[in-house]
Amino acid sequence: MAELKLMKGNEAIAEAAIRAGADGYFGYPITPQSEILEYLMVEDAFKRTGMVVLQAESEIAAINMVFGAASTGKKILTSSSSPGVSLMQEGISYIAGAEVPCLIVNVVRGGPGLGSIQPSQADYFQSVKGGGHGDYRLIVLAPASVQEMCDFVPLGFDLAFKYRIPVLMLSDGLIGQMMEKVIMFDQIPRATQFDQSWSLTGKPANRQRNTVTSLDMDPYGMENHNRNLQAKYTKIEENEVRFEAIFCDDAEFIFVAYGASARICQKSTQLARDKGLKVGLFRPITLFPFPKKELLALAGKTKAFLSVEMSAGQMIEDIQIATKGKVNVEHFGRYGGVIHSPTEVLEAMENLIKNS
Repeated sequence: MAELKLMKGNEAIAEAAIRAGADGYFGYPITPQSEILEYLMVEDAFKRTGMVVLQAESEIAAINMVFGAASTGKKILTSSSSPGVSLMQEGISYIAGAEVPCLIVNVVRGGPGLGSIQPSQADYFQSVKGGGHGDYRLIVLAPASVQEMCDFVPLGFDLAFKYRIPVLMLSDGLIGQMMEKVIMFDQIPRATQFDQSWSLTGKPANRQRNTVTSLDMDPYGMENHNRNLQAKYTKIEENEVRFEAIFCDDAEFIFVAYGASARICQKSTQLARDKGLKVGLFRPITLFPFPKKELLALAGKTKAFLSVEMSAGQMIEDIQIATKGKVNVEHFGRYGGVIHSPTEVLEAMENLIKNS
């Protein structure tokens, strides 16, 4: 039965993975996401559901284990934090090129380089633009609560198998480490209802051999494969956009923020409304596909957008592309692991209003 629990965001992901019927987890500990692996070990996921949990010798080993296991049509996930996800990029490109479904979790920390262990959103470019080589995309989900850390696990698996694509959950150290009440869903059997006809399950006599690969030595064959991938990404953009709009109907100025920044901006929006300012909040939930049409529609009736990020400004570029120059788009951010406060975000908006 569904249960109400008090959990860290990282713990919610791990518990949700067990309950979502995941077949395997392969990962390597790195702050601030180590609790995911630790929880799976302590909870003995194998004894509960038969889920395989393995600490690999490195992030590179982990992502290649994911590639191999997920190629059999099983529900497989991994998790890491910024530098670890950087090490996984080659493997992620291979997985995307081979159209293998899986779930990847990035609990972002400050950078660049080894950086800090505090929260950040500076992995946006890496996540939504394809951090490895080649023309590929991932579906990117941006949770803003511990509840969404839980809910996006089964959603991520559903989308991954629906489109045969890796799905990335882009969280951060703030949501990963904070504790909130979570309503946990009922256990889902490990036996999957997804189509596995493409996967490596052994060749029966009644079909041709399956091949899972991203390699094609014929450039025209490779071009055709890329065309098919791009067509799939277009279909995803048409059907899988998710967002939340708060007080945007009459807003003259709008915060645009995702994840932890959106939570902070929600308070800033309320403070602005208390002052009589017509301010709204637009929260992209899918960073790819990005809610371009929805932002463009708002651009026609809004004076300015303020992109609020725990970075030097990355999502702002997608906002500017989406709105096609029809509205002023400014940025406010803290970076390196510093978390902005609702009052300083409100001050940034008040300055934008004053100068508009």
